[in-house]
Amino acid sequence: MTVRDIDPRLLRSFVAVAEDLHFTRAAARLYVAQQALSRDIRRLERELGGALFVRTTRQVTLTADGERLLPYARRVLDAHTALTAAFADPAARPLLVDLNTDGMTASRVLARARELAPECELMARFESGLTWAAGEVLAGRLDVSFGRAAGLDPAVLAQLSVHPVRYEPMAVLLRNDHPLAAREVVALGDLSGETVYAGAGNTRTLEWTDLAARLFDAWDIALAPPAPLAVGVAEFQRVMEKNGHPVLTVVDFPELPGTVVRPLVRPVPLSPLLMVWRSGADHPGLRALCAAVDEIAAREGWMVQPSGSWLPDTDASLMRHRCRTTPETRA
Repeated sequence: MTVRDIDPRLLRSFVAVAEDLHFTRAAARLYVAQQALSRDIRRLERELGGALFVRTTRQVTLTADGERLLPYARRVLDAHTALTAAFADPAARPLLVDLNTDGMTASRVLARARELAPECELMARFESGLTWAAGEVLAGRLDVSFGRAAGLDPAVLAQLSVHPVRYEPMAVLLRNDHPLAAREVVALGDLSGETVYAGAGNTRTLEWTDLAARLFDAWDIALAPPAPLAVGVAEFQRVMEKNGHPVLTVVDFPELPGTVVRPLVRPVPLSPLLMVWRSGADHPGLRALCAAVDEIAAREGWMVQPSGSWLPDTDASLMRHRCRTTPETRA
């Protein structure tokens, strides 16, 4: 016969009787009436198509089928207990946090969140681009990511909660031999006529390329054509040396050998950084991340928009918007 899915309660009743070999003692251990326990055993025997116990007025013994079932039942119940424990405490589940790139703003947020919630396992991931990471969040393969949320597809954004993190001043990564490398800052007007790389062709970072295109249109800066996706610092440096284009980035981007990072000014273009996660999700690590953002932002002025800075209206609106379901305030 084909065995249907078996209710773990029936297996729990069976194991209790098999271990005690006494229906009255097993019922007391399970805090159920003996009649209810007997009904469970009869139902399990019907579902399996055979007797599990031999019952006389003097003793209870296992049948051959009962002996065969016992190790399987114990393994099923052990797995059921482990499953229940894993999801009973949200803190027991690792929170997968995409930092996009190591060593920048999101890394600092994660480090502080780990201090605030040492009982949580906050695991770093590096997906390089919110367009890609947002899809992974909605698919359940990531929990949190950071980036320019206003550049996401509206249908995707509608399923996410957002928490503003920082108005990040933008910068340009230049090779040491570039004429502008000797300056402390680079005015946007000085890049007029230049070709600057901003991830064109990388489907993971469409939100960043869109922001760059909006900025470049206003200052007659050409968007560099698509280049092969460079994975890792060494490959990124090799591709940059090969094509020679400046690279649009943010002020905290780590300098690579043979390059310098120069802040952009007049005006200061801003990259709007937000933390995003799937709406309705809850985890103590999420609360720790939000608390870390608010603490560092208050101390270092991350949410103070510089006067006269450049930022698209759609981004400015979202940066002023507190998320619909902050973990701190969920009931």
